[in-house]
Amino acid sequence: MGEKLRKTGSSTILNTAPSLKRSLSFWDLLIYGMVFMVPIAPFGIYGVVAQGSNGMVALTYLIGMVGMIFTALSYARMSEAFPIAGSVYSYAQRGINDSVGFIAGWLILLDYVFVPALLYLVSAAALGDMLPEVPSYLWVIIFIAINTVINILGIEFTARANKIIVILELIILAIFVAVGVTAIIKGINGAEFTIKPLYNDRGFNMNVIMGAVSIAVLSFLGFDGISTLAEETKDGAKSIGKACIFALLTVGFLFIIQTWVAALIWPDYQTFANPDVAFYQIAEIAGGTWLKTLTILATALSWGIANALVAQAAISRILFSMARDKKLPFVLSKIHPRFNTPYISTLFIAVVSLVVTGIFAAHIDKLSSVVNFGALSSFLFLHFSVVNYFIRKKGSKDYLRHLLLPAIGIIIIGYVWINLDETSKKLGFIWLGIGIIYLIVLKLMKKNTNLDLNG
Repeated sequence: MGEKLRKTGSSTILNTAPSLKRSLSFWDLLIYGMVFMVPIAPFGIYGVVAQGSNGMVALTYLIGMVGMIFTALSYARMSEAFPIAGSVYSYAQRGINDSVGFIAGWLILLDYVFVPALLYLVSAAALGDMLPEVPSYLWVIIFIAINTVINILGIEFTARANKIIVILELIILAIFVAVGVTAIIKGINGAEFTIKPLYNDRGFNMNVIMGAVSIAVLSFLGFDGISTLAEETKDGAKSIGKACIFALLTVGFLFIIQTWVAALIWPDYQTFANPDVAFYQIAEIAGGTWLKTLTILATALSWGIANALVAQAAISRILFSMARDKKLPFVLSKIHPRFNTPYISTLFIAVVSLVVTGIFAAHIDKLSSVVNFGALSSFLFLHFSVVNYFIRKKGSKDYLRHLLLPAIGIIIIGYVWINLDETSKKLGFIWLGIGIIYLIVLKLMKKNTNLDLNG
C-alpha cells in the first residue's frame, strides 16, 4: 500500500501498515448504525421482552436506550482521540494498555463473531416456517454468500445496499404502526390508548424490568459497530461519535413506538401461545394475514441480510485491526488490491459463520446468550478507557465528559451485566479464559523471539 501518514490521537506517525479507504459520510455512518441495530428488531423478540417486563415493554426499551447513550458518548470521546479501525480493542489498547486492549477486543469478538451466525439461524427459522420444503441450511448458505460478496466488493457498495434496506424497513414499520393505531382506535381485541406499556404500578419491579432490559439490549447492539469504520470516514473523527448517538436515539424512538402499539393491541402479555412469534400474531390481529406475512418476511430478510451484512463488515475490520497489530495471524490484515477491503477477514467470518450455524442450529438460545456478555463486558472496558486516558494520562479537568458520564455508563452497563442469565456468564467466562491463555502465549512467544534476536 506504500507509506502513509496515520494520525493517532494528537500525534502523526509514518505508517507502512495496511490502511483502508476513506469514503464514508456522516449519513453513511448513520444508516450503517441503523441497519446494524435493525429498526424492526423488536419484531423477533417482542414476546419474550413483554413477558419478562410484566408488559412494560416500551419502558424496557426506553431504559435500554438511555443506558446505551452513555456508552455512545464514550465511543464519541475515544473515536475523536483515536480515529482508527478496531473499535473498543483500539480504544482500550491506547486508553489503558496493550494487554487490556487485547482482552477488550477478545470480548467484543464474542459478540461480533457469533452475531452473524445467530442472525442467519433466526432468519432461516422464520423462512423455514413459511417454506418448510426448503432446508434451513440452504437459506444460511444463501445469506452468507450474498453478504460476503457485497462486503468484499467495497464499503461504498455496502453503504448503498444499506440505504435501500433501511428505507424498506422503515416503510414496513410505518405500515405496521399505521395499521396498528387504526386497530387501537377501533378497539380491536380490547385495545385502548394507555401508558401501561411505559409504566404500570401493578407490575412494576426494577429487578424484573432490568432482567428484561438485559434481553432487549440485544436490539441496541450495533451502534458501536459504527466505530469500526473510523478509518473509512471522510468527514473527520467527530462523525463517528455523532453518528453513534443519532443512530441510537433514532432507532430507540422507533423501538418504543412499535412496542407500545403492539402492547396496546394485545394487552394481556401472559396469554401468548408462543412468545417467539407473538409480534406476528399481533400483526395478524391488527391487519390480517397479509400483515403477519409481511412482518415475518421483513424480520427474516432484515436479520439475515441487512443486520448480518453490517455485522460481517464490522467484525472483519476488528480482525483486520488486531491482525495489523500482530495480535492475530497477519494474513487477516490483507487488503483486496482492487476493492480496498479486508477480504481475507471477510472470508474468514463467512467460514466461521457457516461452522457456528452448524454447531448451534438446535441451540439458538445458547448462541444468543453469549452475545450480550461479550458486548456488555467490552462496553465496561470502553468506559474505563475514557477515564484512564483523559483523566489519568492526559490530566483532563473536564470531569463531566471524562469522568462523570463514563461513571454513569459503568453503573448502568454493570447493572444490566449483573442481570445476565447464568448460561451467558458461564460461556462468557470460558471465552475470557481462552483469551487470557492466548494472550499469555503471545507474550511468551514475543519474549522468546526478542531473546533470540538479542542473543
